[in-house]
Amino acid sequence: MKTISTLGLVVFAAAASAFAESNLRWANWRGLAGDGSTPDGNYPVSWSETSNLLWKVSLPGKGCSTPIVWDERIFITAPADGQDAMLAFDWSGKELWRTKLGVERAGKHRNGSGSNASPITDGKAVFAYFKSGNLAALDFAGKILWQTNLVEAFGRDTLYWDHGTSPVLTEKFVVMARMHQGESWLAAFDKQTGEMKWKVARNYQTPQENDHGYNTPLVIRHEGKEALLTWGGERLTIHAAADGKLLWSAAGFNPNCGKNWPAVATPVLVGDVAVVPFGRSDRGNPLLYGVKLGKTGELERTNHLWARSDTGTFVPSPTVWQKNVYFLRDRGEVEALDPLTGKTILQGSFPKTSANFYGSPVISSGKLYAVREDGVVFVASVDGKFEVLAENSMGERVIATPVLLSGRILMRGEKNLFCLGSK
Repeated sequence: MKTISTLGLVVFAAAASAFAESNLRWANWRGLAGDGSTPDGNYPVSWSETSNLLWKVSLPGKGCSTPIVWDERIFITAPADGQDAMLAFDWSGKELWRTKLGVERAGKHRNGSGSNASPITDGKAVFAYFKSGNLAALDFAGKILWQTNLVEAFGRDTLYWDHGTSPVLTEKFVVMARMHQGESWLAAFDKQTGEMKWKVARNYQTPQENDHGYNTPLVIRHEGKEALLTWGGERLTIHAAADGKLLWSAAGFNPNCGKNWPAVATPVLVGDVAVVPFGRSDRGNPLLYGVKLGKTGELERTNHLWARSDTGTFVPSPTVWQKNVYFLRDRGEVEALDPLTGKTILQGSFPKTSANFYGSPVISSGKLYAVREDGVVFVASVDGKFEVLAENSMGERVIATPVLLSGRILMRGEKNLFCLGSK
């Protein structure tokens, strides 16, 4: 019988303990465990302008990044007066400060922006990256600690659409990934000074556009040491956090040489099994893999526990609840899988319109929250069977992933930041 590794359980137990110490922390795009899961809680299922809306504040410009929270402070990126900016709000929605960081490079997709990447914090500083190339660290008072520009240093990316990869934090570094046609790399910058400490190439020959990546690396423990799990260029790789050294890689994800398949959705890790979406589920060509992480020195292995070509996701990243993996596909289908076998354990679907789902799902207490690009937010029960519980309109487009934290829901729309909860 296959079992989830002890190491994986230790990692998730530590995450749960950290949440117990402070239930007001959602420090990065996908939350504490990096998979969109949040502790069980009492969150609104339905809302309107007159019920369960605690506050909403207008934002200075269009952005698609997800807000983050540290204790009772909310951080979000957005353009302001034609510049990249970081904003901070208190728990009541009062703006504390906004800091401008340089000229904005606007998005080109209808749902894109120059502020696609979500910020991240370690509780000491807040780090953010923008399509313009601006990478910056700010203190909690909004003071710029350091700033550099990766476009000026390494040239513009060649991505077909807008940059989406968010920065991640290791113990010492803030790490950025660039995956595109051209020089692809991982690079680490000192959290205190911004000095680049290492940069490693990540170049692979692929069919057209398959070397483009929009997803975000995961910080993991590999053989007892901090490491980075990265997906893109048709390779799943593990790099040492200390120096970027390639420790392990898996290949074999595109046996039929399909093209125009960029890596958009971020994989999730359950124990030592990574569930990796690939292909184009939005065009009827989904691929989905369960990959067992290997040992240092094993390169170009396959390590596929299972593979499916009948299901997957393209843009929304999967989430984990009760050790199972949940997918929200671009057209609103929902499916849950056993990560060890790849077998479906639940299926359902939200009502279809011409609008797609871009934000990633979040689950709490057996309820899945899903945002559609036209601003409709669905809530469905996924505890045992699929049942749509509510359909809520935010009154504006919503691309960002919702944040569920301490009984509140933070929802970033195209124009406003909303806070929902029980009054």
